[in-house]
Amino acid sequence: MQVFARLAELGSFTKVAEATQLGRPHITRSIQTLEASLGVRLFQRTTRTVKLTAEGEQFYERVKGILADISDTTSMFDRSGVTLQGRLRVDIPTAFSQRSFIESLKGFTGAFPAIELVVGVTDRAVDLVAEGVDCVLRIGELRDSSMVARQIGTVEMVTCAAPSYLDTWGRPTTLGDLTQHQGVDFLSGQSNRPLPWYFQDGGEDRPYPSRGAITVNESNAYVHCGLAGFGIIQAPGITVDAFLASGELIEVLQPFRPARRKVSVLYPSRTHLAPQVHAFADWLREHFPALHPKWFKAD
Repeated sequence: MQVFARLAELGSFTKVAEATQLGRPHITRSIQTLEASLGVRLFQRTTRTVKLTAEGEQFYERVKGILADISDTTSMFDRSGVTLQGRLRVDIPTAFSQRSFIESLKGFTGAFPAIELVVGVTDRAVDLVAEGVDCVLRIGELRDSSMVARQIGTVEMVTCAAPSYLDTWGRPTTLGDLTQHQGVDFLSGQSNRPLPWYFQDGGEDRPYPSRGAITVNESNAYVHCGLAGFGIIQAPGITVDAFLASGELIEVLQPFRPARRKVSVLYPSRTHLAPQVHAFADWLREHFPALHPKWFKAD
């Protein structure tokens, strides 16, 4: 049933083999055995696609509930990680791919040594089902209502620029000064549009469009554009912490720091949720503030 559910979700024998670490022949035999035992055809197969039949769709709806019950039952007593095993595919934003955050994940692998953690790093929107990803970590407001989002904390945002830029353009001291400055634009992974800056103004978090000198779609490139003196940037504190400490970036408009941004774990559905995902979400919620106390806080 687990193999069947994964094939229904991923639509590819190859993707199921990669996600489950089982050989493709084993996946094929499992489906053939299941179809033979049920006496119905569950999938329509072509050279390019694998789709559920009408009977397969009915069976899938029942199987999701059964697997969810099994998952809850087998993990109801032990959340320590001793019995949890298998592969957990997680995607994190590039902003979190810093040494301090990656090193902190050793705490999770130490607590759950039988879980193989596979970490992807991207700023784009991820199709969890199609790409076989179990859960993603994301910053900010979330628009995809089809996902289950669990907030685990908040992150501080910092507005800063390189000394070379400030020497040329001056240092802004009021929000009105921003009209005389250049910024680096960051393309949203959800809307593919430049994200505005945000600042606390009159007790409210207000958007301010930047006059972009350059546009990028990846967090590390965004920070490096700031370091190169292209303009002002606004980024999670963890991504610029080392550069602020070294003086390669200087914070500006600190009295107007924007409201802290939410950090959430997203997964496709509460049904058929692997216990590894439960364990990772629980671990993150408990340990997130300690991963980088200067910039992370509990929600």
